[in-house]
Amino acid sequence: MPYNETIKINAGHLEIGGCDAVDLAQIFGTPLYVMDEATIRRKARAYQETLVRAYPNSLVLYAGKAFLTTAMCRLMDEEGLGLDVVSGGELYTALRADFPPEKIFFHGNNKSEEELNLALESGVGRIVVDNLYELELLNALAARQGKKASILLRLTPGVEAHTHEYIQTGQVDSKFGIGLVGDQAFSAVRLAMSLRNIRLLGFHSHIGSQVFEAAPYQLAAEVLLNFVARVKRELGLAVKELDLGGGLGIRYLSQDDPPLVAVFLKDVVETVVRKVRELGLEAPRLILEPGRSIIGDAGLTLYRIGSIKEIPGVRTYVAVDGGMADNPRVALYGAKYEAIVANRADAPLEHVVSIAGRFCESGDMLLWDAPLPRVTPGDLLAVFSTGAYHYSMASNYNRFGRPAVVLVHSGQADLIVRRETYADLVAHDIMPERLRARGEGYLVATGS
Repeated sequence: MPYNETIKINAGHLEIGGCDAVDLAQIFGTPLYVMDEATIRRKARAYQETLVRAYPNSLVLYAGKAFLTTAMCRLMDEEGLGLDVVSGGELYTALRADFPPEKIFFHGNNKSEEELNLALESGVGRIVVDNLYELELLNALAARQGKKASILLRLTPGVEAHTHEYIQTGQVDSKFGIGLVGDQAFSAVRLAMSLRNIRLLGFHSHIGSQVFEAAPYQLAAEVLLNFVARVKRELGLAVKELDLGGGLGIRYLSQDDPPLVAVFLKDVVETVVRKVRELGLEAPRLILEPGRSIIGDAGLTLYRIGSIKEIPGVRTYVAVDGGMADNPRVALYGAKYEAIVANRADAPLEHVVSIAGRFCESGDMLLWDAPLPRVTPGDLLAVFSTGAYHYSMASNYNRFGRPAVVLVHSGQADLIVRRETYADLVAHDIMPERLRARGEGYLVATGS
């Protein structure tokens, strides 16, 4: 099964964080996201402690888009990490959790005026500017508030990570960032330097997600540092910060082999140090933004098995009480997972089935051709490595409520997001008065 050292089998039941999965499902219901606190903290410390030792002038930001709640913000703050947010909603979540605003970096390729004003008012540490329109808008908004915005410019280094095309972001043809091809980025730097309410401190790049090797990051670092040298040479600007983004992959399948964080960081740091020395630069603060590699395999999802449909000679479909609304990654990316029957975790694997969701789409599948024990309705299925981009991307498709989230640690389970109810689903619906009156008239007219 995928790697998480707190996941164990005890008396035939799956355990995570010292909690019996069967008990969790009984208490909190299904579908249920389960997050292991010890794994989250261990992964965060691996980044924080290793990077600080290798490159003291550094900062680790947790990429909140992977999974963000007020409790998660508190964990990252306690572990000494900063936070990368990409929307006003994520920023608001962090502020509600009393996360230090000066340790928040605000990303996004189309931030609204409202979001930028909130970032300025709350005193976020950096705003990562994605384009020239945003640069000039931010300057005007900062002027109105009598402030100077500290920014990084997001650049696209032209480096393609070996991952799914939908989660590549560093290539030339990308909706994100300002290209290094031609003089686009150089012109953006000159503009930023000319704006009275902008303080340009450095550059940011993000090459993609679920990346299994350090080489693309090393290449991106070299490309960016060459640009830093040009900026210093031609414009006299000493760049203070270099943000290489996140995207390191995790193990979804047993055969996946992502690099250890320590090995990955060693390779990246060595490249930065060597290149800085070669170019005669002042060493910038090095910033990294891990998300998935902190939260991904800290989570699993519990489902209750329902109907079973066998098509002789073709396939057996096993339906669960969740699906693409709580895990859209299979439909989006063709993502693959491993699973276990949590209430019979030591039973022999004797049947190959495909796990279907309950949503009205033929593409609503969670696993294809998964080896499992013989299952019956009521069994509990655990799908591994669902900590990242599952709760974050969940929806109310077919008017189902989003699942609850529990945080487990040393045998204790705490609810950190409650399950949505039917009342929640209609809480923001508004019936126009003209429709309300028409409905009442119909009832009266028909005598109903």
